[in-house]
Amino acid sequence: MQPQVNTGHPRRWAILGVLVVSLLVVVLDNTVLNVALRTLADPVHGLGASQGELEWSINSYTLVFAGLLFTAGVLGDRFGRKRMLSIGLAIFGVASLLSAYAQSADQLIWARALMGLGGAAIMPVTLSIISNVFDPRERARAIAIWSGSVGLAIAIGPILGGALLENFWWGSVFLINVPVVVAGLIAVAVMVPESRDPRPGKIDIVGVLLSVVGLVALSYGIIDGGEHGFGRPIVWAGILGGLAVLAAFVAYERRIEFPSLDVRLFKVPQFAAPVALIGLVFFAAMGVFFFSAFYIQLVRGFSPLETGLMMLPFAVAQMAFAPRSATMVKRYGAKTVSAVGLALTAIGMGGFAFLGVDTPIWVVLGLFFIQGIGMANIMPPAMESIMSSLPREKAGVGSAVSNTVRQVAGALGVAILGSVLAGVYRDQVGSAAEALPGPAGDAVRESISGAYGAAERLGPAGGAVINAANEAFVTAMHWTAGIGAIVAALGVLMVVRWMPGKAAEEPRAAEAHATEPELAPAS
Repeated sequence: MQPQVNTGHPRRWAILGVLVVSLLVVVLDNTVLNVALRTLADPVHGLGASQGELEWSINSYTLVFAGLLFTAGVLGDRFGRKRMLSIGLAIFGVASLLSAYAQSADQLIWARALMGLGGAAIMPVTLSIISNVFDPRERARAIAIWSGSVGLAIAIGPILGGALLENFWWGSVFLINVPVVVAGLIAVAVMVPESRDPRPGKIDIVGVLLSVVGLVALSYGIIDGGEHGFGRPIVWAGILGGLAVLAAFVAYERRIEFPSLDVRLFKVPQFAAPVALIGLVFFAAMGVFFFSAFYIQLVRGFSPLETGLMMLPFAVAQMAFAPRSATMVKRYGAKTVSAVGLALTAIGMGGFAFLGVDTPIWVVLGLFFIQGIGMANIMPPAMESIMSSLPREKAGVGSAVSNTVRQVAGALGVAILGSVLAGVYRDQVGSAAEALPGPAGDAVRESISGAYGAAERLGPAGGAVINAANEAFVTAMHWTAGIGAIVAALGVLMVVRWMPGKAAEEPRAAEAHATEPELAPAS
């Protein structure tokens, strides 16, 4: 019997290296930014960004990325994936340069939105190119390497960001992307072959506009309300208007033939439950990561590099346990593994509700590690359930939907939990702020970063302000962490109620494994 000929591209593994680097730069950017938030809030060494502006610096990227993810994939299928990858890298590089030299928080927010446009163009076509250049027998391994690069970015991002901030100005965390992008553009031009889909889907322009407008309006209302109070009409106009536009988006997507988000899939409980599970987890996780950088750097007094190193337990847990979770799913079933993963995630997040100003730092490291183990055992069983609930031809759509939900949920997590953090902090620090002159009191009320800036100008009297701000922030962190843990715990109930058990999964196992090459975990 003749051995089967490998139909993959002769340089497929080198091409995979180019695609992994392209994905790395997109994921790395957000993990680096988490460490830089404290510096960006500093009026001397950063941009003096308020808490709301810091939230927008994260969400402007995430919302544009999520809103354009489907459309960018369709454009790549229609006009050429190599071309779309090159365009995405170029946009990302230019936006990184603009971010590095932003003169105000507003400029940074707009530059980050442009980075989201570049990221949306990069991510979907990298997976499509892998499917095109690899033989089906090697494709699953290639996608596993592609997905594993996310764990690498989680591990090195905070450390790289901390090292850059220790030695250079804050813009270096964005400027580092530029040489990587330039090298990537050259490698793509030389090595990556062009490919197209002979039957590409139609572009859903109306759906894209409705989703982006609705999400931005909703996020604006939540973030502005958290920063300035929910008693103003403009806040509720943003929230209610955003919800109305999103409702119109869902209604429109149900009627058209080529929707950017196939909402009809959510009628299948075995699909809807794991997708909602992914959303709940990343909603809670992004909120926790947002406040943890301020807790470690301000309340505990650690440097950016030390902060990055403290996030290593989370990354190590991800890299150690994520590859093993698929085996656990085969042995115990997606329902059991998901429930345990969610319970551990809730414990890791909820532990922040018991931290104080002087809690031993090893406790923080342990909480990050527990949270990492939990989240490492959520994505694989969730994707397994999504795979087994859809026919083969819908597998790629299922993966794209889960990735979009993850991005949107993360953005809303930063917006909502960030607003809770700001609101509770403002209430708790109110009495200390009232005792200070106008500008100093306003700075203390605005955020813990503002309080530290004001304390520096007050001289010896600043010590009392810092103590009050630390206590107020820790109380606000307790509330935020508690809500995040409750959201994660609600996912356990969802898993028990709707995700199939092991007995129900087994008849679909062969079909699920047959679709694996077309799927990749959200990243």
